[in-house]
Amino acid sequence: MSDRPKLIADLPPEQRAIRAKCFHPSGTFVEFTKDEIEQSIPSRFEKVVQRYPNRIAVKTPHHGVMYAELDAAANRVGRKVLTQARPGNEPVAVLLQHGLEAVTAFLGVLKAGKIFVPIDPSFPLPRLRYVLEDSQASCLITDPANLSLARELSDSTLPLINVGELGNGVSGENVRLAVEPDSAAHIIYTSGSTGYPKGVVQSHRNLLFEIKRVSDSFHICPEDRISHLLSHSVTGGEREVLSALLNGSCLCPFEMKREGVAGLAHWLIKEEITLCRSVSTAFRTFTASLTGQERFPNLRLIYVGGETAYRRDVALYKKYVSPECIWVNVYGATETGIVLQYFIDRETDLPGEGVPLGFPSDGMDVRLLSEENREVASAEIGEIVVKSRYIALGYWRSRRTTKGPFSMDSEGNRTYPTGDLGRRLADGAIECCGRRDFQVKVRGNRVETAEVERALLSLDSIKEAVVMPYAEQYGGQRLVAYIVPNSRPAPGLKAIWRALTKKLPGYAIPSAIVFMDALPLMGIGKVDRMALPSPGSARPALEESFVAPRTPVEEALARIWAGVLKLEQVGIHDNFFDLGGHSLLATQIISRVRNTFQLELPLRALFESPTVASLAVQIGQTQAKRAVPEEIAGLLSDPESLSDEEAKRLLNRESTEKVLRPS
Repeated sequence: MSDRPKLIADLPPEQRAIRAKCFHPSGTFVEFTKDEIEQSIPSRFEKVVQRYPNRIAVKTPHHGVMYAELDAAANRVGRKVLTQARPGNEPVAVLLQHGLEAVTAFLGVLKAGKIFVPIDPSFPLPRLRYVLEDSQASCLITDPANLSLARELSDSTLPLINVGELGNGVSGENVRLAVEPDSAAHIIYTSGSTGYPKGVVQSHRNLLFEIKRVSDSFHICPEDRISHLLSHSVTGGEREVLSALLNGSCLCPFEMKREGVAGLAHWLIKEEITLCRSVSTAFRTFTASLTGQERFPNLRLIYVGGETAYRRDVALYKKYVSPECIWVNVYGATETGIVLQYFIDRETDLPGEGVPLGFPSDGMDVRLLSEENREVASAEIGEIVVKSRYIALGYWRSRRTTKGPFSMDSEGNRTYPTGDLGRRLADGAIECCGRRDFQVKVRGNRVETAEVERALLSLDSIKEAVVMPYAEQYGGQRLVAYIVPNSRPAPGLKAIWRALTKKLPGYAIPSAIVFMDALPLMGIGKVDRMALPSPGSARPALEESFVAPRTPVEEALARIWAGVLKLEQVGIHDNFFDLGGHSLLATQIISRVRNTFQLELPLRALFESPTVASLAVQIGQTQAKRAVPEEIAGLLSDPESLSDEEAKRLLNRESTEKVLRPS
């Protein structure tokens, strides 16, 4: 095991050289020392507040919230929690949209010595109920926008805290509650191998050590402006928050679900973002929306993780981002935080088509083990197993066991087998070689196919169901469901997808469904997953009959949709989302429409007009408005008000005739 890098000095010269350039131009970076993890998160945050009370902590679209203001708001939340929640280190659920209120609630819950349990309001009701019940939350924090949903979830038995009602009646003074470093800080629910989400428990010490690793690797300083793109319900979301607020930096939330990837470029430039985190699929979609004219002068580092990254992703980074910006591939899990890092600059020459996962972070002992639990030889494939004092305490309600995935040795180190397969390259970096099981990443979100199968099998119309991941052409994965219906004719796709939206997050819903008379079986009676047919590129068996394009605009749109969705043909009445489309692919559609028709459409246009025929109408209307001079357009908006003389004058103008004359 002597070839396993543990210190920066052990890294190859190329990696050391790139890391040496990874600093903010201000030169204000201060090391996050090891002794600073031996405290609570609120303690570290309050020291930052004392040092930078009037520096902007969170920049919203409307205003900037200073550190002193954020601290006072979090204290009000914390004090209110102490009056409602059970005593002790108990879970507190938070049902809030992405943004400032969720950040404030996160800090407030921790200041009260409680365990933060984020619940994404966009998730299906059964999943929200499961998380709320499994976490045994002692109260639920929400706001006016989500109050009715919170009341439905609480069923009048769980105390509710409405942050919209926390005014001057609650003190903003520090709670001053002693919280131990090894106390549980948050529970993040991930997809579970049993078909149910699992709650991963992290302590204050673990999260602080994770922020130390990230801060010292990326040299985060008070002058940095850090993007906050990820949901609070995933582990990366809270790490974005803490990376900024525990270093005196400015946190800048951006609502991807509402704004879409297409608006990200303008926002990055406008907000002068210096550090941005993304998942591989979102990064590809983001670059696909660029024209090549954008410049990101302040962006000094992009770190990408969650899915496999490829050589072509690095090529996109080199094409669209300034030469001074560093690109970092990171690997980790909710249970471990960031484990491996691989730094890339303009001169980096990759060893293969895939981007290496990288070299171990500080405090992470990473091994590649065989099925016999022995370390594999160099260049052989083994399971990536992480050993450290700073990985998750365990899964909620079973975290005190010393056996299983989080077994602990006599020195306090816990071991977590990731299920990912890897191989060590000649320079010591680890590359990804797939999964041991059927846990997959879809658009950066971890999905256990067992959970999706369980949701399908809960439908009365389905007899058997198997879900398989398939690689997409430009990287990432999509889910395909193989279904044996209870009776013929088979249930409609719309009915199935409509039912799944009530049970699963959007990213976990299969993009394609293949109906079968029977699933292929192996000799022992198990489903032979390898014998399942490829979903192919044929148009799905939609309820709508195929109708061919009738106009040049519809023909162009049908070609665009077929290209993006990888289908042989698309009918003009086919719904984009019924064909397997999702928000990231929607951005590609809008980008190609812009290039084809020289027309800017907002992302919402596709959600409002999800068929070729309806989107063609929108394009025609937009082109017509653009062709009419402003003066004439204003008059034509109310034609009944025109006098005979005004109508005659307008009709004599050539530009008006072009609009009004039939083609």
